[in-house]
Amino acid sequence: MADLKYDNYTYPTTNPEAGPGHPGKTTPEQDAKVVEFRAELEAEGYKERLDTHTLLRFLRARKFDIELAKQMFTGCETWRTEFKVEDICKDFVYVEKPKVLEYYPQYYHKTDKDGRPVYFEQLGKIDLAQMYKITTEERMLQNLVLEYERLSDPRLPACSRKAGKLLETCCTIMDLKGVGITSVSQVYGFVKKVTAISQNYYPERLGKLYIINAPWGFAGAFKMVKSFLDPVTVEKIHLLGSGYQTELLAQIPAENLPVIFGGKCECEGGCELSDAGPWQEEEYLKPQIQPTPTATTTAAPAEAEKAAETTAAA
Repeated sequence: MADLKYDNYTYPTTNPEAGPGHPGKTTPEQDAKVVEFRAELEAEGYKERLDTHTLLRFLRARKFDIELAKQMFTGCETWRTEFKVEDICKDFVYVEKPKVLEYYPQYYHKTDKDGRPVYFEQLGKIDLAQMYKITTEERMLQNLVLEYERLSDPRLPACSRKAGKLLETCCTIMDLKGVGITSVSQVYGFVKKVTAISQNYYPERLGKLYIINAPWGFAGAFKMVKSFLDPVTVEKIHLLGSGYQTELLAQIPAENLPVIFGGKCECEGGCELSDAGPWQEEEYLKPQIQPTPTATTTAAPAEAEKAAETTAAA
């Protein structure tokens, strides 16, 4: 059931490949929970981020338990206020980014074969001691949050328009080349903070995670990381060694994958600084369809079509 007040999307609103509980793949009971969830949040004074797609992400993250999803949502809203997320989106400029990337390469670059944004992170190069001479942990986390916000808009909407289907997640490549047990313990605190932000405040954004160049003995260390990851997230993780290219290229087109990872892409100035992807292409930044509400079930196509006609005529 669409909500005309909040569900004005300018990109595809369903994905035929999505699983249960996703837009277009919900049950009547799940639709009812979306309505109840929204009503409870409105009653408590919340007015932002109450669209169906967002509420479904929080509900899925908590197995459609409204009380738990509500705790997660309100906790996220409190954090957004305390961390000043809106100010970060408006004013934050990561001027030190090119230098920081020398010690901690992390960037979005093009798309995988499903059309999702691909995020690369090279933990093997991380050197916090050197990075803290250039920046601070607070600014690194602020940049992380800014990139998550940009994932929500414009990256995912642009990718959805280009793919012709709703895309809500990204594909992450985490390169552990050069990582040893000592370096893992060195960055454990920082990585835990990053993971907490991702899991608690930006739920259901991970489509697939490929951990490549995993060193010998990493499986044990990974158990420590998995201890603060949601089980659903763990299922999306593919742990690979140095012979990862075949599996990676099965997911990401060679022309989109940087040469350093076995692909053919060599962006001018470096892939890590290009931010190349549909979100940089004018035709996918502009609305390709009239803003229309979306039905959350496949059982009510007539209602969805009527809502779309009403909105288009407005």
